[in-house]
Amino acid sequence: MAKQDYYALLGVPKTATADDLKKAYRKLAMQFHPDRNPGDKDAEQKFKDISEAYDVLKDDQKRGAYDRFGHAAFEGGRGGPGGGAGPGGFDFNFGSGFADIFDEMFGDFMGQRRQGGGGGRGADLKYNLEITLEEAFKGSQATIRVPSLGPCEACSGSGAAGASQPQTCGTCGGAGQVRATQGFFTIQRTCPTCQGQGRVIKDPCKSCGGAGRTRREKTLQVPIPAGVEDGTRIRLAGEGEAGMRGAATGDLYIFLSVTPHRMFQREGADLQCRVPIPLTTAALGGTIEVPTIDGTRAKLQIPAGTQSGAQFRMRGKGMSILRNPNRGDMYVEAVVETPVNLTKRQQDLLREFEKAGEDADTNPQSSGFFAKVRELWEDLKD
Repeated sequence: MAKQDYYALLGVPKTATADDLKKAYRKLAMQFHPDRNPGDKDAEQKFKDISEAYDVLKDDQKRGAYDRFGHAAFEGGRGGPGGGAGPGGFDFNFGSGFADIFDEMFGDFMGQRRQGGGGGRGADLKYNLEITLEEAFKGSQATIRVPSLGPCEACSGSGAAGASQPQTCGTCGGAGQVRATQGFFTIQRTCPTCQGQGRVIKDPCKSCGGAGRTRREKTLQVPIPAGVEDGTRIRLAGEGEAGMRGAATGDLYIFLSVTPHRMFQREGADLQCRVPIPLTTAALGGTIEVPTIDGTRAKLQIPAGTQSGAQFRMRGKGMSILRNPNRGDMYVEAVVETPVNLTKRQQDLLREFEKAGEDADTNPQSSGFFAKVRELWEDLKD
């Protein structure tokens, strides 16, 4: 299957500037990123295709080669220019290109900006934490246990045994990268000797094998601020995995999910609550007590003639608002309860009530409904 034109993949003209390319790629990458489309193979493939296109077009040398030779500039095994590699015999390796693009576009989100020189920054970690609606309202302190990679205690994270120290890599001179120049092209690759670290270890630590870190489980206290919502992300800087041989530590991201409540339904800062009301209270009016999210009870005035489904707003009885002293509102939906298990005396009283109201407009909704039904039947007869 023929590969799609890189410019068409990104939706830009061939005259697009570097900023145009970056904006187009950013928009498409956010749309098709696998994290936003879990299990969607088409989106995953689309993300790979646009990443490959951007990796080529953002580089002036690669873009020039593509504009001249098309896809043949980067595809081996055919009679394109340079035989099996790219133009002039170069092999453009896209394996590391995807990581570079991901760092560029999403590095700020997951804290994975490269530190330069193949720094080996520790990986960021993700932890899913489930909290109750009450905890989201009040705020809390959660204790979690996170498996991670921490600095090796035996070598203090250096990776070198005893008093020995890592030495500057002789291949790359400590840069972590090596360059090869041929013709007009200069290719920069990760140093094969030190794997981008810039330093090599002659006598590796036996506890960590020279990595400078070991696997362990750590206990952390996570502050949950009042007013958080489902999906809120909390970043704990420096609590991710330790970097290779003393490099920077990654971050820990806590993703909160709020469990459904048996009584309240949340809508932003507001709460919804359905409260059963006795038939007599709904008919005659009165005062009832309703529960609130803060654990107290609040009085609510029910006007006479309240129908099932009527809503009452209780200001300031809803959820806390993040970084705001105010609270949302609570909306109480009245559910008029029909009496059951009546005694004979109660049944007689209801029949007496029904008879006394035959000529009175005590049930306007049902009277109006059946009046419309009678009109419909009369129209059908005609």
